[in-house]
Amino acid sequence: MRILHVDKNHPLIIDKFNELGFQNDEDYSSSKEAIEAKIHEYNGLIIRSRFTIDQHFLEKAVNLKFIGRLGAGLENIDTKYAIANDIFLAAAPEGNRNAVGEHTLGMLLSLFNKLNKADREVRSGVWDREGNRGVELEGKTVGIIGYGNMGKAFAKKLKGFDVKEVICYDIEGGVGDENARQVGILELHQRSQVISLHVPQTEMTIGMINSTFIEKFHNPFWLLNTARGKCVVTEDLVNALKSGKVLGAGLDVLEYEKSSFENMFKSDSPSTHKLPDAFEYLVQAENVILSPHVAGWTVESLEKLALTVVNKVKDKFC
Repeated sequence: MRILHVDKNHPLIIDKFNELGFQNDEDYSSSKEAIEAKIHEYNGLIIRSRFTIDQHFLEKAVNLKFIGRLGAGLENIDTKYAIANDIFLAAAPEGNRNAVGEHTLGMLLSLFNKLNKADREVRSGVWDREGNRGVELEGKTVGIIGYGNMGKAFAKKLKGFDVKEVICYDIEGGVGDENARQVGILELHQRSQVISLHVPQTEMTIGMINSTFIEKFHNPFWLLNTARGKCVVTEDLVNALKSGKVLGAGLDVLEYEKSSFENMFKSDSPSTHKLPDAFEYLVQAENVILSPHVAGWTVESLEKLALTVVNKVKDKFC
């Protein structure tokens, strides 16, 4: 079994594949076209998010038996074509679910206690206790949309905080457990005071958090998104923040997220002279916390992701 690694990961992934007798080749700099030209030589491909594995790429991969993606989802892979051609797909949501659960909880507690705002003010010589009075998680009803690996990890973290209840909504039935009661969409809208998004990016979930969806909530609520940026319509979220329908937001992912994200902040960039208005608001808002898609990006998860992919491939082929 010959494997091509096109993204750098924890070195143990190569060590473990070596132990299984696989040949490991690394190419972290060639273009997608250059990789396409030689992918027919390989039985396995290890990737994170360097480029999209589309049908054209897979048509060149005539000997490919598996793709291992060191991440939670497979949205950068044409899964229908891969499966139709008997290519085994190994994602690794088990590897970073704990990291995502902790990060989501950290964002929520920071929002509730205005920690980012308070930190900036104290560093600037401002001592405003009343302006930084927080709210407590105890007694709140937390709603989780998407109750897979990530949603379950977050619900587990909430067990010690004396919340009123954790409820979950998912298109799959029977996913509730001792940490969250599964409900229909109407009850989710009626009772939730916090909403945490843990869904994959699909045709169904892109743009799902929009003005129509937001207005259906009976209570003003806090929004957390550690899933995918395109699941939230940023302009609609900003309007809800302005109206008070959304009390605050913790966003680890953004609708604008892409490899050239940093260019939006460069005044000399010819393609972008101004931040999008909605994003400009998020940057300035005191009740918004932003992070650069790192919820599942911990020292420990780097190793766990690698081991998860190796074990799935081992179980399938060894």
